Amino acid sequence: MAKICLCLTAKTIERNLEILNKYRKFTDVAELRVDCLDPDERLHIRRFPEIANLPVILTIRRDSDGGHFTGGEGARIRLLARGLAFANADRRKNFAYVDIEEDLNVPSLEEAARTFGTRIIRSYHNMDGIIDDIPAKINSMKHVGDEIVKVAVKTNSTKDVIQVFRAAKGCNIQDKIIICMGHYGFYSRILSEKFGSIMTYSSALSETVTPGAAWQLDVQELNELYHFRKITNKTKVYGIVGYPLEASVSPGAFNTAFGIENTNAVYIPFPSDSINDLLELAGELEIQGLAVTVPFKEAVVPVLTRGSEAVHSIGACNVMYRSPDGWFGDNTDSTGFSTAILGFIGKKNLKRKKITVIGAGGMARAIAAEIFRIGGKALILNRTVHKARNIASLYNFRWGGLDEHGIKLIDKFSDIIIQATSVGMEGYEDFDPLELYRFSGKEAVMDLVYCPAQTPFLKRAAAAGCKTINGYGVVISQVCHQYKQIMGREISQQLLSRIVKTTGEGTWNKIRVG
Repeated sequence: MAKICLCLTAKTIERNLEILNKYRKFTDVAELRVDCLDPDERLHIRRFPEIANLPVILTIRRDSDGGHFTGGEGARIRLLARGLAFANADRRKNFAYVDIEEDLNVPSLEEAARTFGTRIIRSYHNMDGIIDDIPAKINSMKHVGDEIVKVAVKTNSTKDVIQVFRAAKGCNIQDKIIICMGHYGFYSRILSEKFGSIMTYSSALSETVTPGAAWQLDVQELNELYHFRKITNKTKVYGIVGYPLEASVSPGAFNTAFGIENTNAVYIPFPSDSINDLLELAGELEIQGLAVTVPFKEAVVPVLTRGSEAVHSIGACNVMYRSPDGWFGDNTDSTGFSTAILGFIGKKNLKRKKITVIGAGGMARAIAAEIFRIGGKALILNRTVHKARNIASLYNFRWGGLDEHGIKLIDKFSDIIIQATSVGMEGYEDFDPLELYRFSGKEAVMDLVYCPAQTPFLKRAAAAGCKTINGYGVVISQVCHQYKQIMGREISQQLLSRIVKTTGEGTWNKIRVG
């Protein structure tokens, strides 16, 4: 089973030991990043394995490989030799591993390591992108039988991730570490078993130290959110696909449920630049189901083998499941929205309600369909006016742009105002999609964004005296529908309460990486 390595990047030995002790129960191996230590502290690295009291990797990463060591190779080799010197007969007091880049050829250093049982991790890092023949690179790196080959490459697209995965699976070297660095491949750090890796690298992101590498996951979340140590090749994989996908309730909700019910499954975020490429990867990883979010809700419809009536009527899909004949798509946005909005206003339907919807994406399409179904009248506003018109024309609704003319129309559709774009999400917190409109205080206002819990749009409405709600209730309703599809049964109230407690606290709603 793949091990969890905690990268220790503090400036002093003492601080690294404090961090290790704090997260020891989540850690199988520690990596002492000597390149991050203060110069004087580097003199004392030899004693670290003994005081760490668990296997330690000795690493001095060059700046060209994503590290912080800027000295010459001679100085770095002397430091590596210092760490391996005066080997103890008790191997637990020596470094268990030493990371040596594939282009560093120092036979005496390697022989010293092997003599006293220190395994060599032969590493290759490419911070720019993948290389053409990854299998050849992997097979050429191993010098001696007991070495571990590590290949970490920047994946700039989902297609890159597919290439790395296929190379890893087709490689006959058993002891290897394969890492897809960057946004698009960070889930390779969770699915180490699936990628054929014997180890994943993590950081203590709650500590005020430099992460071991960009897009490393938090060591505690690897354990408590994704249940890393329980993931095997038999673990069923589910997830959510979108971009940029920096926040989602779904991983926290479903992984909480899987943990409580002892289900051998994991739910993972899959940021992607292409829905077609992601579905190709889904076939390789045997992903069983996916929630679909911005910007793929409409783009995914043509690639479905079958779709529900809701998918065909709305023209968007927000959840898909693997079936014997291919992918089946459904849309739970509409039912999730109606459950949340009717509970919010305390009504059984939207009759005699005049509603403004901001946006014209997949979520706005589902909301418009549901408003029509339960008796409301709506105004659809969007920066791209023809998209608003296309939705509105389906239900004889009004439409307009987010200009002065469109804003004036809101006065006649101001019982409820619904913000259905991604504006206000983390990364876009400074934007208000309706900044030209002045709330009277009588409107009921919903923002489908839930992370952060209060967007500038929602704050401004609340300050004017409006009754407000974010999109958390909508997504929890969606989780309930998706749970039924995955598990084949309704979610229990007790389990739902646990999920709400976990995700409602915001503990795991943001996807945290280095």
